[in-house]
Amino acid sequence: MGAIRLGSAVRVFLLLSVYYIAASAPPGFGASFPPPAEKASVPTPGRDEKFLYDEGGIVRGDVSKKELALIFTGGDFADGGPHIRAVLSEKGVKAGFFFTGDFYRSGEKKDLVRGLVADGHYLGPHSDKHLLYCDWEDRSKTLVTREEFERDILANYAVMAEYGIRKQDAPYFIPPYEWYNKEIVAWSEGLGLVLFNFTPGTSSNADYTTPDMPNYLSSDVIYDRILAYEKADPNGLNGFILLIHIGTDPARTDKLYARLGELIDTLRARGYAFVRIDTLLSPCKPMP
Repeated sequence: MGAIRLGSAVRVFLLLSVYYIAASAPPGFGASFPPPAEKASVPTPGRDEKFLYDEGGIVRGDVSKKELALIFTGGDFADGGPHIRAVLSEKGVKAGFFFTGDFYRSGEKKDLVRGLVADGHYLGPHSDKHLLYCDWEDRSKTLVTREEFERDILANYAVMAEYGIRKQDAPYFIPPYEWYNKEIVAWSEGLGLVLFNFTPGTSSNADYTTPDMPNYLSSDVIYDRILAYEKADPNGLNGFILLIHIGTDPARTDKLYARLGELIDTLRARGYAFVRIDTLLSPCKPMP
């Protein structure tokens, strides 16, 4: 009985530690602890009352289903691409990949993108030039005009079209820096897009940090936090959108993506199914 109480205490301690460290991180650290997400109180077009939202953007799918989606974002780096692609193929997992326009244009990344398309993964936009949409300190302060936002995201889709990816087939969109506000969500909907973000709480998005940064987290720490969160949250990782970067600065030699296969096997052993991001978000269709 004492062992059971100790196990529960450890789980609570780990989860509270995640919240404390994330809360002390510098602005814009990707909101590594759960923000005051809200449910859609009144069903409206493009909304699902079973989902969780933050600033109007989806941050978690249906927690009643034991399934989650893996997503990978990319801008400058793609060193993990071949390994990630091989692991996903071996494990039979379809994931979501969201790249900037410059990533799609890069000659050295074209074969990787074509391979991901051929493998049946979901590919979407991540802003053409990776713009910062709103202020880190005052999130309500939008830093781009609607014209700048639309021109940038449509340029992202224009280069995606070169790979046969049409806007109407890839309406789900994760914002650059994973940072946005209600105005950006409204502008996205105006273009027929559905803005979503990663589910906070695991610190998986911190896999870009390098040892010289004050908010650096090793891959072992991140991996352990993912599993600790799964145990501590009453809903586990149900409906989770788990973000990992497809590549990181060479200064980070400790790559989280190197443990992708182990993570997939562990979560499957705990009963989770991996689904493509558009499948997870499918109840939320783009608004006309």
